[in-house]
Amino acid sequence: MRQVDVDFLLSKVVEHFPQISDINLTVGRPFQVEVHGRLVPVQMHFPTPFLTPFQTEVIALNLIRNDRRKLADLFRQGSCDLSYAVGEKIRFRVSVFSQRGRYSIVMRKLPTEVPTVDGMLLPQIFKQISLEKNGIVLFTGATGSGKTTSLAAILNEINERDPVHIITLEDPVEIVHPHKKATFNQRELGVDFESFAHGLRAALRQAPKVILVGEIRDRETMEIALNASETGHLVLSTLHTIDATQTLNRILSFFDQEEERQVRIRLAGALRWVVSQRLLPRIDGARVAVFEIMMNNLRVQDLILHGETPEKTFYEVIESSRPLGFQTFDQNIIALFQEGLISEETALLYASKRAVVKRGVDQIKSLRGEKTTDIEGLTLDHDYLRRG
Repeated sequence: MRQVDVDFLLSKVVEHFPQISDINLTVGRPFQVEVHGRLVPVQMHFPTPFLTPFQTEVIALNLIRNDRRKLADLFRQGSCDLSYAVGEKIRFRVSVFSQRGRYSIVMRKLPTEVPTVDGMLLPQIFKQISLEKNGIVLFTGATGSGKTTSLAAILNEINERDPVHIITLEDPVEIVHPHKKATFNQRELGVDFESFAHGLRAALRQAPKVILVGEIRDRETMEIALNASETGHLVLSTLHTIDATQTLNRILSFFDQEEERQVRIRLAGALRWVVSQRLLPRIDGARVAVFEIMMNNLRVQDLILHGETPEKTFYEVIESSRPLGFQTFDQNIIALFQEGLISEETALLYASKRAVVKRGVDQIKSLRGEKTTDIEGLTLDHDYLRRG
């Protein structure tokens, strides 16, 4: 199979499955695509119904295109990440990895157009986030939850409004931003810089106003990000955490215990927003994003400095600060149920606090005149006291 054949194959798959998020190639399984979170087999005119080790290896080598650095990563570390384009309209983020001596491939389809806050129906508070001039903004969530899309929409807001220099450090570059009012320099890990820490350190000498760091993975990157935010830069980045509490704990885990107090003081001053994301299945089979949104204010600063207590938690602060633009996952989930976008089962399954969501769901069902319990046929036993 030649590269032209791979390109033709990928273009046909995207043409037939316009809603795909990923392509999954695993030995012993058919060619598969992921649509709305579910893997769907694709009928291919291959000699065998299931992919062979030879087929996945040939496809992988065509995707890597004789890139020596990527090949070295694959052979030495067992995996490599890269970007791949078919023409000008189809782009993928590719992960090639070894499993039991065979190669598997996962290809994330990337948007060809820059997402916008309004176009993606993202929370309007994101426009306020784009107005920040310094500090750290963190988007958190699992892989594939939409963090890159949200950050790209915020960068687009800045691009539409401010004539500033923006540097992005990505692994790989996923969404290519055109120069509008802002000037973009988008750098790719392994091609333009060796590590996020090295790229971030170099960025401080390149006079940016905004720096996007694809992911904060270690202490060194976190340390430099804090330094950048404290010297007048706006730093946008991601962490693989599920909510505000876990985000703070993850940051603290990068540092030694004796440094905790100093790190808490620096974070209290530098952190601007923490936005966590999840994707939920909709009733119509598609998926919808839910968000936990926390802005740094005096109450949040106090929690960062002194930690949570049973009486005072990040969840409680976020829940009670909704008029300020805060929201918990549970508040967003209840709103989606009220709009009829998700089922009661989905609402309870993805809740942070099931009792809170259950109470909100029951209130909505009660207002609709629906049953809130399955218990039926209860009657008073009038002879109970007489028998006693």
